[in-house]
Amino acid sequence: MDAYLPLFPLKIVAFPGEELNLHIFEPRYKQLVNDCKESGSNFGVGVYLKELTKYGTEVELKEIVYTYEDGRMDIKTKAIRPFHILNFENPQEGRLYPGGEVEYLENDPRVTSVTYQQFLFYLKEMLRLMQYEADLASFQVTSFTFAHVVGLKLEQEFELLLMQKESERQEYLTQHFKKMIPIMKDLEHSKEKIRMNGHFKYLDPLDF
Repeated sequence: MDAYLPLFPLKIVAFPGEELNLHIFEPRYKQLVNDCKESGSNFGVGVYLKELTKYGTEVELKEIVYTYEDGRMDIKTKAIRPFHILNFENPQEGRLYPGGEVEYLENDPRVTSVTYQQFLFYLKEMLRLMQYEADLASFQVTSFTFAHVVGLKLEQEFELLLMQKESERQEYLTQHFKKMIPIMKDLEHSKEKIRMNGHFKYLDPLDF
């Protein structure tokens, strides 16, 4: 299905289901937000890496939390679904901000129990090492739930966004965890050794 969306390029990846808070200060995007409020329409956050990519995420304007005297705004949005930009107009006719026709990416939510349990096992260990408190038993965790807090680079987050199968995304993250966990454990061990400096140590006698 194709749609036409106002576009707001940013150096971020917005994952479906994520609540995204933004501070709006440029005149073109103040106009975009006001237009979306008046029409009740959504807009797209286009992913900007070294340049604008052909992909982004549709977001819904949930609330304009505060409007400053000069027109700047603090807004709350919620990410809905990723898209591929078919054409890009900058600016779109009659407006200050860009827009473009997009097609939405497919998403296959199916995942095997084995894949999910392995993903969950390594995710829990990753979060523990990061000292990130989360009650994973209280909701259904997906590949997007903690994607922003597990040490992915922006380019890796972008790769994750483009994957159209939940099983593929979970396998991708599991491999990331397997690489990162030993590094983090070594770092944790090094920190513990540093904390021990200055304490009296019992050293085993060496036989040589």
